[in-house]
Amino acid sequence: MPASTPDSTAIDYDGLIPNNVGLAEDLRVRKALETWHPGYIDWWKTMGPQGGSDGFQNSPVFLRTAVGVGSDNWAKFDFVRMPDYRWGVLLAPKVEGRTIPFGAHKGEPAWQEVPGEYRAMLRRLLVIQGDTEPASVEQQRHLGATAPSLYDLRNLFQVNVEEGRHLWAMVYLLQKYFGRDGREEAEELLKRRSGDTDSPRMLGAFNERTPDWLSFFMFTFFTDRDGKMQLAALAQSGFDPLSRTCRFMLTEEAHHMFVGETGVTRVIQRTCEAMKAAGISDPYDVDRVRALGVIDLPTLQKKANLHFSLTLDLFGSEISTNAANAFNAGLKGRYQEDRLSDDHLLTSATYPVPRPRDGAIVDEDVPALSALNMRLRDDYVADAAAGVSRWNRVFAQTGIDFRITLPHVAFNRRIGEFAAIHADTGGRVVSGAEWERVKGATLPSDDDNTFIASLMRPVRERGAFASWIAPPRHGIDNRPGDFEYVKIEDS
Repeated sequence: MPASTPDSTAIDYDGLIPNNVGLAEDLRVRKALETWHPGYIDWWKTMGPQGGSDGFQNSPVFLRTAVGVGSDNWAKFDFVRMPDYRWGVLLAPKVEGRTIPFGAHKGEPAWQEVPGEYRAMLRRLLVIQGDTEPASVEQQRHLGATAPSLYDLRNLFQVNVEEGRHLWAMVYLLQKYFGRDGREEAEELLKRRSGDTDSPRMLGAFNERTPDWLSFFMFTFFTDRDGKMQLAALAQSGFDPLSRTCRFMLTEEAHHMFVGETGVTRVIQRTCEAMKAAGISDPYDVDRVRALGVIDLPTLQKKANLHFSLTLDLFGSEISTNAANAFNAGLKGRYQEDRLSDDHLLTSATYPVPRPRDGAIVDEDVPALSALNMRLRDDYVADAAAGVSRWNRVFAQTGIDFRITLPHVAFNRRIGEFAAIHADTGGRVVSGAEWERVKGATLPSDDDNTFIASLMRPVRERGAFASWIAPPRHGIDNRPGDFEYVKIEDS
């Protein structure tokens, strides 16, 4: 691709809203965003982190803040009170001469304005992506009260403030390019609530509870990985402002998945260490393992089964006209579209899709344009499997005979080809009665959740960690093990 121009890498911090999109000169959009800002702050204080005497709003937190949008030295670390965090509008540098890389407009200059015929479709993509960002903050709002360490508390808040910034990213595009319609959509993004009966978030997984820290780690490993895949597909968009927005969001999203992957790794590490010290070799001796104050490995597997299956539903139906239309329009590509070697049109290509047929699951070739959700989900599964393989290294290193595996994609599904059937973790179609037995053995039970909840007690001493999780191998920004990542203060 052509080299990026250097003039859009610096960030203007002089105004209310940090940005590298020229808000100082764009008076209409600046006014719209400044008008939206108080509602956002009210949403943050009402639906953001809760716990402690003030919801940690007065606590200085060791957070990273973007100071540029280049690939190197783009962030700085310092103590910030979360309501004072400088949320802003940040786009990756513009690539001069960029063309639309796929679909019916392949090879045409990338759009700098919204093409009129795709206005409704593009707005819908922005709203759905934008809705997920505040939803995850709402889901995680109570976790600060039970953080297993100051290190983990800080990581939670870093994820939260960056999800908030990602909301700003979508709101900017709505306000900039969609006028009154965009302003109305931006207001609605602050009105919906995760899990609310009357006004829920738009996607099912973002209405689920995140009741404990193991759920948080699984969410950031599995569900934020879906975010990575969706952003990567949108980063290929022929609408250049969206492409640039998502390219920078991916830079921040990497840390969220790091929090999930290393969080689960540390849980596994602590459990294996405790088992070895107690002379327990059987990972299925659940009661003895739990008596050590750690999370047993079969329960870890159940939690992985749950969060993996819930996340798969976020990809939508395997066969989708909407996905085909977005691709053909040049609005949303495939994962790493620019690295694929086909014609990027897909008018005559096919793709295998697993479907239930006569009590079994078989692959059927369908038009590749219709199977784009399936293709993206396959890329996601491969990416998640690589992370799980890194978890399993801990078992090999500690000599514990256990492995975490991903269930079959038909397991525990509510959307798509498998919503009307039941399947076990191996992909075998089962009856409703057998599903009840399968569910009890492969998804977290009430007893499992109660046990996990019993471990969720806050640890706020510098350098200390809860009994069920190991310390990290490295501190944030190379800080020492006893660094005070969050300075908890009374209001």
